[in-house]
Amino acid sequence: MDTAVSRVLRQKCALGMLDAGWQRDTSSTVDLDPPEGRAIARRIAEESVVLLSNDGVLPLRDDVRVALVGVQADTDAAMLGCYTFPRHIPSAPRGVDIPTLRSALSTALPGAAVYAEGGADAVVAARDADVCVVALGDQSGLFGRGTSGEGCDASDLRIPGHELLDAVLETGTPVVLVLLTGRPYALGAYADRCAAIVQAFFPGEEGGPAVAGVLTGRVSPSGRLPVSVPSDPFASPSPYLGVPLASVNSSSSVDPTTAFAFGHGLSYTSFEWTDVTGGTDAAGLTAAVTVTNTGDRDGAEVVQLYLHDPVAQVTRPVRKLLGFAKVLLAPGESRRVDFVVPPEATAFTGRSGHRIVEPGDVELWLAASSADMRHVLPVRVEGPEREIGPGEERDTRVTVS
Repeated sequence: MDTAVSRVLRQKCALGMLDAGWQRDTSSTVDLDPPEGRAIARRIAEESVVLLSNDGVLPLRDDVRVALVGVQADTDAAMLGCYTFPRHIPSAPRGVDIPTLRSALSTALPGAAVYAEGGADAVVAARDADVCVVALGDQSGLFGRGTSGEGCDASDLRIPGHELLDAVLETGTPVVLVLLTGRPYALGAYADRCAAIVQAFFPGEEGGPAVAGVLTGRVSPSGRLPVSVPSDPFASPSPYLGVPLASVNSSSSVDPTTAFAFGHGLSYTSFEWTDVTGGTDAAGLTAAVTVTNTGDRDGAEVVQLYLHDPVAQVTRPVRKLLGFAKVLLAPGESRRVDFVVPPEATAFTGRSGHRIVEPGDVELWLAASSADMRHVLPVRVEGPEREIGPGEERDTRVTVS
């Protein structure tokens, strides 16, 4: 609290608001949406979109007939979370331009995309198209004035508007499901039925062009899931930090396996991981890998490093993310990713109730997601068991060269 208050007071001092006789200057205007801001918003949105699945239908070709349907297709509210001003006061003027997915896709595919509103019209449009893009998700709001947001809870994790998705899938036309949501919804029933699934979590004012860019191939998707996507809408999924009993086992009749795991995300190009090394030195635990873009277009691979501690004085998660690197590569280009894990980064709360570093054999997992382990590196935490304080916690150091 002291830190938060001091920041506000320093800002007021810098603005002169605490000076005697200060008055607000109403003669000047502030541009709250400058070009450089929109450029940052576009980059953030483009890099955050996650391609969950793709049977080859994406990116969309210029010569395909595309039907665009769904409640999220033609509303700028699909891009905004509950703490944005337009969602606080929906009736107020926007003040900034927020392109919808419909307008962005129409710009990207002029003449190829047909928008249909309503269930019956959507089914007809899907039946007459080569590909149907179904845009579903949340309307953010506060305290019950939306399907997602503060005070807007869900009793189950079925996709809002899933009835339309089911009807369109029955047409037999390949379906690209675009989710613009504030939470992950259960996708177990659709993972194998949709030709592709694209996930965006309220991507902001440039979200429409960003999603359209992924659909058309202008953007090579590089986002990775910061959460797990459940399979069953009525059963709690296993978190990525789950202990051994959080996975499928004979102690429970419920399968907690996720539809898409923490850290998952696809690309439009391919990557090869080679020259893997690992060990222990004076700096701590080390792991390294060379990543090569083996496809024919630019792309980004996300190398993730997890810790697996098979024997400890308390039950530990099966895997814990220690660090990651987003590696941008042109076709044929290679880069080396090096991780250095200080012993303090392996700390956990022991039986004493204090944070400790415990010596012993552990494993470093180089992975493309929490469920896609590429290489297992046996290493050892050296030294005596020791207690560490909050100021001694250390992060993994990552170098891309």
